[in-house]
Amino acid sequence: MILVTGGAGFIGANFVLDWLAGSDEPVLNLDALTYAGNLESLASLTGDARHVFVKGDIGDRALLDRLFAEHRPRAVVHFAAESHVDRSIHGPAAFIKTNVEGTFTLLEATRSFWSALDAPAKAAFRFHHVSTDEVYGSLSKTDAPFTETDTYEPNSPYSASKAASDHLVRAWHHTYGLPVVTTNCSNNYGPYHFPEKLIPLMIVNALAGKPLPVYGDGQQVRDWLYVKDHASAIRAVLAGGRPGEVYNIGGWNEKPNIEIVHTVCALLDEMRPDPAGSYSRLITYVTDRPGHDRRYAIDARKVERELGWRPAETFDTGIRKTVRWYLDNAGWVEHVQSGAYREWVDTNYSARAA
Repeated sequence: MILVTGGAGFIGANFVLDWLAGSDEPVLNLDALTYAGNLESLASLTGDARHVFVKGDIGDRALLDRLFAEHRPRAVVHFAAESHVDRSIHGPAAFIKTNVEGTFTLLEATRSFWSALDAPAKAAFRFHHVSTDEVYGSLSKTDAPFTETDTYEPNSPYSASKAASDHLVRAWHHTYGLPVVTTNCSNNYGPYHFPEKLIPLMIVNALAGKPLPVYGDGQQVRDWLYVKDHASAIRAVLAGGRPGEVYNIGGWNEKPNIEIVHTVCALLDEMRPDPAGSYSRLITYVTDRPGHDRRYAIDARKVERELGWRPAETFDTGIRKTVRWYLDNAGWVEHVQSGAYREWVDTNYSARAA
């Protein structure tokens, strides 16, 4: 069995679904079910004995100790995190609590369990920490993409909290010998993505005839990674990654935000035409977020060189699948757009001048 934290969130749920589609090894799924955790994303696993779900917090040491003792996982895959930059600007405390303090508690519970294993089980055990490219800071147009040895220069409360968690994971390896691997991924997109992030927000707002808010000039560049490719990369690193190593996971798809928005609009024009005209008419430039990083780009050659992994999807194929999924799963989208979600969107966007 493997223990997955945050397995009801966007990337975590996609990983759990991918894992159980290709393996009979059970998953112990621990998720606090905050606003971004959604069991509907795992509805296809209802009644599946291979999926054991526990609602709980990674900061609950007693719960962690009980789960380790009862289920004795051979690996931990740690997704659980607060992950939205805008939310971290409005309320950084939750990011410190979950991403830093929660990771510390999880590491300590894992270390206690791992230390009592016999030698072969200790050597085979893995703690896989899932992190972000945002810990490296921002790039100029001419800078080379991020590599695993780049200096950390986080610029938001979110990225600073993830950088802190990365450092904790590294320290627990070098101090205690805990066999860890860390992956730093680029921007994910795909099914089950909570509609506060760029791509799903553009899709749901366009279909509702609402403005499509684009920060600043829309020229912020990101590398885009289809979430199912990310899941396959994690499987590869978990299986073959060297303890103590970091692997950057990217999609080789650098694109400015405004190009992403126009691509989404063009696909919706094709798949769900609006009699009122092209969805691009809804694009609205708004005041930029504070400290908005200009460019991220991932050099993912190490994971390809050492483990043979490359993304299967191009951006063109992945974004088409993503838009189609949202059109075909209107019920899921409607259910996640709760009152709390609407309040957040109003908080983040209503005060931004067009």
